[in-house]
Amino acid sequence: MSEAKHKNLIVSSAPHVVSPVNTSRIMLDVIIALIPAMIMAVYVFGMRALLLTAVCVAACVFFEYATRKILNRSQTIGDLSAVVTGVILSFNLPATLPLWMAVVGCFVAIVLVKQLFGGLGQNFANPAIAGRIVLFVSFATAMTTWPLPQAQQTADAMTGATPLGLFAKGLEVPSNATMFFGTIGGSMGEVSALALLIGGVYLVIKKVIEPTIPVCFIGTVAVMALLTGNDPIFHVCAGGVMLGAIFMATDYVTSPITTKGKVIFGIGCGLLTMVIRLYASYPEGVSFAILIMNILTPHIDDLTRLQLNGVPKGGDK
Repeated sequence: MSEAKHKNLIVSSAPHVVSPVNTSRIMLDVIIALIPAMIMAVYVFGMRALLLTAVCVAACVFFEYATRKILNRSQTIGDLSAVVTGVILSFNLPATLPLWMAVVGCFVAIVLVKQLFGGLGQNFANPAIAGRIVLFVSFATAMTTWPLPQAQQTADAMTGATPLGLFAKGLEVPSNATMFFGTIGGSMGEVSALALLIGGVYLVIKKVIEPTIPVCFIGTVAVMALLTGNDPIFHVCAGGVMLGAIFMATDYVTSPITTKGKVIFGIGCGLLTMVIRLYASYPEGVSFAILIMNILTPHIDDLTRLQLNGVPKGGDK
């Protein structure tokens, strides 16, 4: 071997894996999968939806850059995770939410929940969900003022109740077809179950997510609806079930590692969602359900952790 070739020889420990898959590639696929829901949000609520999303993305990227700069850490804005957080957070907001409030949610998501815990891979909860819940608690009126679809707005009616709000009051709800295709009021990204389903299928095909958690989450919601005498299609299409099951509950960092753990996690999200919807004072429970299961994820991982052959339980601690 010549000296030149010898200098190019790299010796390292196993495993020797070469793959084009990295964080930025995964996040780009998630962004692509969110495009159908973004198109529907603009169609239903107008350009205000696009503006709100752009502000959330810009704020999340800025806060990530600034925080890592202040903490003297290497920059990670190129991995696109802050962009994904911004888009998903905006999808959990009413299109009419004041922009400064959305920026507060971005600060909570990126600085408090993500970066102060060490950055991507270290956060204990999904940043977008935490940001959304803090906004809901802090600005309840603005976060529960839902704009009507543009086609339904009149001089006397610009806002209205969501399907779940109507359901909680015992009033007539939109048809399942209307909710599936997406011409209803609500958070920006949850209006069209079809658009979210298209994005979910794309992520499964690209092997960005496994279908275990979404199927268990959505299936549990449907079964619980049946057992309580409610319309399962309504509860699957209404509110944030599809958005939460496909794009938030499947977060790598805050969901279990094992298949058994993913099943437990998905069922737990579905059960908590329906308990809150049916028996609590708040008509929607997806964000709270996922946050609670995020907190339980380390315990689920411990309970479902695979044991090595010949190693007794607790022997690897």
